[in-house]
Amino acid sequence: MKLLLIDAGNTRIKWAIALPGAALGEWETSHAAPHADLVDIAAAWRRAGIGRAFIANVAGPDVRARIAQALPEAITVDWFASTHARAGLLNGYRNPAQLGCDRFAAAIGARALAPGQDLIVATCGTATTIDAVRADGLFIGGMILPGLALMATSLARNTAGLPQVLPGAAPPPLFGDNTDDAIVSGILSAQAGAIERACAAHGTRGASACIVSGGAAPYIAPALKVAHRLVDNIVLVGLHAAAAA
Repeated sequence: MKLLLIDAGNTRIKWAIALPGAALGEWETSHAAPHADLVDIAAAWRRAGIGRAFIANVAGPDVRARIAQALPEAITVDWFASTHARAGLLNGYRNPAQLGCDRFAAAIGARALAPGQDLIVATCGTATTIDAVRADGLFIGGMILPGLALMATSLARNTAGLPQVLPGAAPPPLFGDNTDDAIVSGILSAQAGAIERACAAHGTRGASACIVSGGAAPYIAPALKVAHRLVDNIVLVGLHAAAAA
């Protein structure tokens, strides 16, 4: 039966439909839309002929209730949550349930794509999360910082005279010769620097892999000076792996 995978984040709902036996990351269809479009999303779900839904929600109880109402009737629904261990990943958080289920899913997805390696998993969305997974499958922990857009918005709101700037396709010089470029260079450097620092620290354990995902990843990845793999929808990949485990 078809499997509906849903990643309900802070600003958008990402979803994909996987056919039986499909490889990780290979979808019949996949989309992303703001929460306000849930009515239209629900119509697409009902037309798809799905038999099971596997859902990670970090957008709060209201969005959870709206998703539950939008799902087709008579399907099996699994709400993914962070646990002590799942799909070959051991949760090293002091309180395993406190780990965001999206981060847990992303780590499962990264490990499924790069098994047996020390991993850094950077998910760049509303917030940027950078997590470390050991080669033996232990999720060590991570760091959370404001995402690219939040950093730009903070400067626009709290610094007199500075415009809100979002990165374009081509990164500016490291030392911008105008205010807009200087802002973009600064926030890109902050994001890339945090990821590079994590890779350097975790890399002391041996060969490591860095996986970068999220809506802002295409802006941040070109600024990285470490080897990395850009993966679309790593949380959905992790949900797919967890559902198959």
